[in-house]
Amino acid sequence: MLIDHWPLLGLRLRTGRLELRLPDEEELAELADVAAKGVHEPDRRPFLRPWSDLPPAERAREVVQRHWRRRGSWTPRDWSLDLTVFEDGHPVGIQQVGAQDFGILREVRTGSWLGLEHQGRGIGRSMRSAVLHLAFAGLGASEATTMSFADNPAPLRISRRLGYRPDGIARDIVDGEAVVTERLRLTRSDWELTDRPEVSVAGLGPCLALFGA
Repeated sequence: MLIDHWPLLGLRLRTGRLELRLPDEEELAELADVAAKGVHEPDRRPFLRPWSDLPPAERAREVVQRHWRRRGSWTPRDWSLDLTVFEDGHPVGIQQVGAQDFGILREVRTGSWLGLEHQGRGIGRSMRSAVLHLAFAGLGASEATTMSFADNPAPLRISRRLGYRPDGIARDIVDGEAVVTERLRLTRSDWELTDRPEVSVAGLGPCLALFGA
């Protein structure tokens, strides 16, 4: 069976009404449809890469191709796990967690997107909490990092509620203009002190070697 060669297919994270896992092909198509409907208001640009500003059909195709690329390029030294977030059995977005040289650095980075119609209901905090539990409790991470534009308050608010602390800024160019990105860092000790939802993890054991853990 394919799962014998790619055990990540059996990894499951559950918290409250959400399940995070890799999608099958039909679920990937449904996730692409969610992206096609929009992931932010037209007058906003929350991502450094402009994939979310593509026309709907191209935006959906980008989601599918990125999913395949990240599976195909995976190594224990350089990996990115793009978990589909399911609510009541239907995809609503992506929660990503990745690392380079995790076996040495014990540090992960996170990123995410959520369909526009599913925002503002607490899903963003729950899905980030799920992958932080995977990282700290499951993989033995020491720290987690994330980044967000300074004028994008929702993810910054989630990060602060989860215990992240400021970790400097980066300056980039978007559409010919300078933008400021805030970096944030969460240590294991701060994660342990933070109130967070209960998370269950299944199917992790066979995957550990793939994470370089």
